Amino acid sequence: MSRAVKQPVGQKRLTNIAVVRLKKAGKRFEIACYRNKINDWRAGIEKDLDEVLQTTTVFANVGKGVHAKKEELMEAFGTADEEQICREILAKGDVQVSDKERRAELDNLFKDVAQVLVEKTVNPDTGRPYTHTMLERALRDTHFNPDPKKSAKQQALESMVM
Repeated sequence: MSRAVKQPVGQKRLTNIAVVRLKKAGKRFEIACYRNKINDWRAGIEKDLDEVLQTTTVFANVGKGVHAKKEELMEAFGTADEEQICREILAKGDVQVSDKERRAELDNLFKDVAQVLVEKTVNPDTGRPYTHTMLERALRDTHFNPDPKKSAKQQALESMVM
């Protein structure tokens, strides 16, 4: 009988986790959060910190599991209270977004811009509204790229001038 330790094979680590990073006092601090709860927290929908965070531990590197040192926390935040530090990182930190999520968000924004244009424009020859696909094609032909920092309505109004 072998004495080998049985390890899980093909285990995916950090799958339903979003890393929120904040750089302060020259150091990088990270917290592990639930991906779908971060926006709820920032919008004020979710109030319970335990529902947003996977752990109230502040990390120097979440992927490697390296905890931030107490001295660095004191130097950067002026306190060693990790819950208070987590609140600040959640409020001010940057969320790591995957390529798929970013692409899906931009596609949705592109479609929203086209929908706003459908509601606001009319073909002057026929007096009928333009179709959604026609406006999407026109936006693609003009090499329109949606800006995630602007609303769909604002971008639609700017693209009408084009």
